[in-house]
Amino acid sequence: MPASASANGDRDGVAGPSSLLLPGQPLPPSFTKPPQPACGAGCYEHEGRILSSVVGRPRRDGAVVSVVGREEAGLMPEIDAVAHLTISTVNNRPVPESSEDFVGVIRVADIRLTERDKVKMGECFRLGDIVKAKVLSLGDARSYYLSTAANELGVVYATSESGNPLLPVSYQEMEDSVTGRTERRKVAKPEGV
Repeated sequence: MPASASANGDRDGVAGPSSLLLPGQPLPPSFTKPPQPACGAGCYEHEGRILSSVVGRPRRDGAVVSVVGREEAGLMPEIDAVAHLTISTVNNRPVPESSEDFVGVIRVADIRLTERDKVKMGECFRLGDIVKAKVLSLGDARSYYLSTAANELGVVYATSESGNPLLPVSYQEMEDSVTGRTERRKVAKPEGV
């Protein structure tokens, strides 16, 4: 699962996801308050301000500030890594997913091992579903290609159209825990079963 900074702010002296800096942007005041810190990796001083020299998140370690890029922070997912992601869009094209730091695409051909020609994206995933997927490869400059084509991969948590939690009942159906109504999903095999 890709490591990422918490949405709630600093974690171990690293700023949260809203503090992603681009080269040339100044570090937030909370990282540069007096006494003026020394510049570490990924930043430089210009006209009395500390600016980022890489895409990354600011970090302060005592009297030294730095900007940590994804590679240095170990935030780049590796091929064959398993990630838990939230579905953010569903349509007839690939399904983009996003965590705090990455965008992934599940192509129709990468949803199931069998019956690939019968797959309907809207019957496999819905907005807000939490999906366990495997990183296949770096797709384009903006996203990773992901797969749920294994029994243990797929939807691990979902809510019904009524907003109630869904429980897995088969590899392609989940049941509303309150109403008993079933909905179609590409369900991950529950752990320990």
